[in-house]
Amino acid sequence: MGRFNSTQWSLVLAAGRRSTPESEDALATLCAAYWPPLYAYIRRRGYEVPEAEDLTQAFFARLLEKNYLGEANREKGKFRSFLLASLKHFLANEWDRTRTQKRGGGITIIPLEMNSAEDYYLTDRADLLSPDKLFERRWALMVIDLVLKRLEEEFINHDKLQLFDKLKIFLSGADDKLSYSQIAAELGMSEGAVKVAVHRLRRRFRELMRAEIAKTIPHPDQPGEVDAEIRSLLAALST
Repeated sequence: MGRFNSTQWSLVLAAGRRSTPESEDALATLCAAYWPPLYAYIRRRGYEVPEAEDLTQAFFARLLEKNYLGEANREKGKFRSFLLASLKHFLANEWDRTRTQKRGGGITIIPLEMNSAEDYYLTDRADLLSPDKLFERRWALMVIDLVLKRLEEEFINHDKLQLFDKLKIFLSGADDKLSYSQIAAELGMSEGAVKVAVHRLRRRFRELMRAEIAKTIPHPDQPGEVDAEIRSLLAALST
């Protein structure tokens, strides 16, 4: 399962332990998973592509350098709220220092998939939303992407990648009879077997979604907390 095993807050605590290999690994894991919404927020604030890329890199590096993660506390709120508040603080208070440095100059470079950063930003309706709304929307899309990757990994581990590739379309709500029949023929399964497989796929997707969201909120065990966060993310997707 790779990087998805640890909860986000346990990663934050690990990343907050300064000058250890574990802290650097934890920070790299957080960066790899959560940079797209932050990059989108920075771009929507008006920064051009080179500046936005540098700032995204510098933000994560500064989290470690200044030990901001060591001050993080799950009890204070949602993980996404913590990250966004930290980013706003960084942009407001440390931009002057960062802008004087050339790309990579004096900044610890965190390996991010920056080649896809701008394509990611330009998709959907980035130009129609405020920076905060865009961050929320991109966060929701990122969570879905993480869950899909986890689900795909499970199918790969059971040597069923072809089945996942054929059935994942049904996670978007495509469940007309023709599609079931078509997929059944392609997979050499009965239509009934495909329906059962789709039902299990959707159930597992919901389970993984709830588990992923539970990692990022302060009190996941309290009744209704996970459901409330799911509603919040769905609302962000509908904007």
